[in-house]
Amino acid sequence: MPPQASDMSLAGSIESPFGMHNRVVLKKLLAEPKKHIGERITVGGWVKTGRIQGKGAFVFLEVNDGSTPTNLQCIVPQEVTDLSKLSSTGTSVMLEGTVVETPAESSEPIEVKVDKVLFVGTSDASTYPIAKTKLSLEFLRSMMHLRVRSNTIAAVTRIRNCLAAATHRFFQLHGFMYVNTPLITSSDCEGAGEMFQVTTLLSTAEQLHKVPVPSDEDIARAEANATEMAEKIEQMKEAGEKGKKIKKATKDLESRRARVKELKLRVASQGGLPRDLEGEIDYSKDFFSKPAFLSVSGQLEAEVYACAMTSVYTFGPTFRAENSNTTRHLAEFWMIEPEIAFCDIHGDMKCAEAYVQYCCRAVLDECMADMEFLGQHFDATAIKRLKVVANTPFRRLPYTEAIDILLQHVAEGKKKFEVAVEWGMDLGSEHERYLSEEVFKGPIIVYDYPKDIKAFYMRLNDDGKTVAAMDILVPKVGELVGGSQREERLEVLEQRIKDSGLDTESYSWYLDLRRYGTVPHAGFGLGFERLVLFTTGIENIRDVIPFPRYPGHIL
Repeated sequence: MPPQASDMSLAGSIESPFGMHNRVVLKKLLAEPKKHIGERITVGGWVKTGRIQGKGAFVFLEVNDGSTPTNLQCIVPQEVTDLSKLSSTGTSVMLEGTVVETPAESSEPIEVKVDKVLFVGTSDASTYPIAKTKLSLEFLRSMMHLRVRSNTIAAVTRIRNCLAAATHRFFQLHGFMYVNTPLITSSDCEGAGEMFQVTTLLSTAEQLHKVPVPSDEDIARAEANATEMAEKIEQMKEAGEKGKKIKKATKDLESRRARVKELKLRVASQGGLPRDLEGEIDYSKDFFSKPAFLSVSGQLEAEVYACAMTSVYTFGPTFRAENSNTTRHLAEFWMIEPEIAFCDIHGDMKCAEAYVQYCCRAVLDECMADMEFLGQHFDATAIKRLKVVANTPFRRLPYTEAIDILLQHVAEGKKKFEVAVEWGMDLGSEHERYLSEEVFKGPIIVYDYPKDIKAFYMRLNDDGKTVAAMDILVPKVGELVGGSQREERLEVLEQRIKDSGLDTESYSWYLDLRRYGTVPHAGFGLGFERLVLFTTGIENIRDVIPFPRYPGHIL
């Protein structure tokens, strides 16, 4: 439904169209503060600090609603309410009053003289876990449900929101369609095998576990019963018995043989999981009648839609069951994965570069106050780094040239790496960051990687040794984007799947895209949390996603 005129007018208002008592949005109020002097407004938010002064005559509250890093000072006199209920950090309030200009010496242009308290949600300062102004990120991770109230996580959240909005805006402006790819899949896009399995067999296993396991004697007895009936049927046939009796006996025999099979399967299913006679898990009994997993990527499904809609993108959660306790890995993270038909590796690189630069500019334009806060407390180079990436053309160089540069610097004694450099290796974080931070001092794109270190779906180059793959490397994080031109030649793709040790039948639907109207196409993937890491300068990826999932930890 198109927006109504009334909806459009609300967009320019400082009031929330959905809030109680025409509550204002602080970000909008503080964007043009002096414009609203003399107006009566309603403020809703949480108390950051509270100071009772004037011998208990009034309280100064610093209130924030999360829309901006800037607090609004609200002054509440004692005749309005019990001031002790308002002053604790973490208290939620809804206040009504008049916007007034602050004294000349004040750092903020306006404040609110409160004459009515509409709501108070008290907070016990003695037990409130994040009452202190300076808390480590490690401690905040132990308070996952409250950490967003800290200035740091609030700033990261606003920047993350900006990047998400910029992502959709960029692709929509360039004619891409947003496609929702499945979270449950039967295929492994990366061929890594580190996937979370989705199954209902465990609930079945609990039921099976309660059933006694048949003994050898039970099975022998059942087999003897079946043999006895089989012999009886033969005797009946020799005696010329009528077909009706034989038919009834045959049905009895089938029942006895089924009983033997059931007992043997129960033995094979010791531990609870249903198994076949060879002892393999019987996935025909599972919910999807075959093995299913949480998706590691939406790329393959996005290709399906790109091969009909031309330009599409996904933006959703993906999952990796890697037992990695590092500052760069999560078990659940978000991926942006565009796919473009009638596109080669060069168009792919151009799109990825434009997207990254667009996101950087969006943060610089919309979140400068948050970036300045993070710069003061975490990474003083973050804003400069963003400006460099936003305004510098990305240098492109083949993988072979990148290896030659690294080898040259090692030979000249300029750098010693923990992992030795050689052609055919997959570049590690130390190599990626050295290239982007020390050699080129900015963003670069490395392309044409050895085929043996890349996925089966990447297009084989004419040299037979490399594939049309590319990575964008940036200072601070190393690899930010990974992409490739996809293999559109049916025979080549079939061989690549076989060479990778994957089951061709499982990818028959993917091969159909090449059988019926194949098209040159390309795409890339960007781990959204790595983009937030790069942007904010935060060191640990667990601090840039609302609810991080990693080995041994889930809220």
